[in-house]
Amino acid sequence: MILFYYPPSPVDCGLGGSWSLLLPNIGISAMHMQLLPNDRVLIYDRTDFGTSNISLPDGKCRPNSNDCSAHSVEYDVVSNTVRPLMVLSNVWCSSGSLMPDGTVAQTGGNADGAFVVRTYCSCDTCDWEEIPNGLAQGRWYATNQMLPDGRQIIIGGRQAFSYEFYPKTSETANAVDFPFLVETNDPYMENNLYPFVFLYPDGNLFIFANNRAIFFDYVKNQVVKTFPTIPGDEPRNYPSTGSGVLLPMRVVNGVVAVVEFLVCGGAPRSAFPNAFNEIFEGAVDTCGRITISDPDPQWVMETMPMARVMGDMLLLPNGDVLIINGASAGVAGWEFGRDPVLTPVVYRLGNPIGSRFEVETPTTIPRVYHSSAILLRDGGVLVGGSNPHDKYEFENVLYPTELSLEEFSPSYLDSTVSGLRPVIISPTTGTEIGYGNQMVINFAVSNNLDPVSLMVTLVSPSFNTHSFSMNQRLLILDSGIVTTDPESSNYQVLVTMPPCGNIAPAGFYLLFVVHKDIPSEGIWIHIK
Repeated sequence: MILFYYPPSPVDCGLGGSWSLLLPNIGISAMHMQLLPNDRVLIYDRTDFGTSNISLPDGKCRPNSNDCSAHSVEYDVVSNTVRPLMVLSNVWCSSGSLMPDGTVAQTGGNADGAFVVRTYCSCDTCDWEEIPNGLAQGRWYATNQMLPDGRQIIIGGRQAFSYEFYPKTSETANAVDFPFLVETNDPYMENNLYPFVFLYPDGNLFIFANNRAIFFDYVKNQVVKTFPTIPGDEPRNYPSTGSGVLLPMRVVNGVVAVVEFLVCGGAPRSAFPNAFNEIFEGAVDTCGRITISDPDPQWVMETMPMARVMGDMLLLPNGDVLIINGASAGVAGWEFGRDPVLTPVVYRLGNPIGSRFEVETPTTIPRVYHSSAILLRDGGVLVGGSNPHDKYEFENVLYPTELSLEEFSPSYLDSTVSGLRPVIISPTTGTEIGYGNQMVINFAVSNNLDPVSLMVTLVSPSFNTHSFSMNQRLLILDSGIVTTDPESSNYQVLVTMPPCGNIAPAGFYLLFVVHKDIPSEGIWIHIK
């Protein structure tokens, strides 16, 4: 096996993008976030943080508690407002997915929340509903992935070397042992929590934990393929927290031929034990990229402009990867991170090696442990959270608890390129469509259209926590010839939806028209 390593090279310091403070105080620290198909965002932290900065409505209090404050809110992107929600059991370090009908199914947590499944269906008066024994095994720091049949698989968690499904196949369904999690478990620091899990186009799962990866057939409960260990001895999962994404997948004639995985950042293996002695080692500055669809896949290692632990990796609508949040030293955990990285980096995967990283405009707000980030429909990125303490702490601490929400606007939202930005005329947001069906998209572009540079992308709304976006995927749709409407000088393009749930699990997606790397505002479509 040949391993390629590319040392650092000059980076583009264009300092693109901009920041805006949306709300200085939403009442809680945004530890977990999920974008909903009505342009609201479900946000929560944990129920045992102490009194938050937002009260429950109508004088409500949590049962058997003197805490009458909220630990979950719904943020309305359009009105820029929040509404407090009542969550009963402890959702700390939990996981979840947006189900095909738009309901959030959230699983696990700590203590009284470990076995609980909670659902949330958004409306002006809706609130959390809880299923006390919805799980067969307690799940704390687990990962969820939507499956083609509409269920989600829930993998791992602290001392949970197994997986299970929601909804359960039966009331007595048990968890299934998963030896790969035992093999990747460090006795003291684990380093396989919140494993990176993705649905592969053949229906298997690609799972990366610690420094290893496999293809896993969850139907037959067997490992189909083992990948080479990533070069170096650095673990990439919690608490040595890096982040990982499947790179954009192009659908051609109903087939995805090339699938790549990218993992960036993390911490040296010795960093976690050293942090207990207040020795904060520098974070990992490498990314590993591997074509997992190759018969003999090989890692290609690249060096980021800056080291990063606890960073989030988000797929942008134009296919670039945004790396945001985190610290440059230490690990995830209470008080264990140092030297916040305020500067986002964009990874332009289509560029030649050596010119893929672009340094963006920095924020002024540290986003370290328990921060989060998600893509919004306008193409901006919602950023919130940061609380490296086991309670809300605002004074006399190195990094105070952060209750604000910001939006990072990538450079493609700059007004100077507005003439290149497509505007989708039809279909309207919320359109339903079936697998393999074709859709005519009518759009306008102010400046002359370059058909060669046009593509249509589908982006799934992911569940983000602890530097990993569960269910994140971006598909480049098979599209036909761009035509012009002679009466209006607008344009239209014919696209074909993915052929099956292995490529795109049923549910809600954001659809973007991208022209010269500038995406339109997205529209919601519902694949049924």
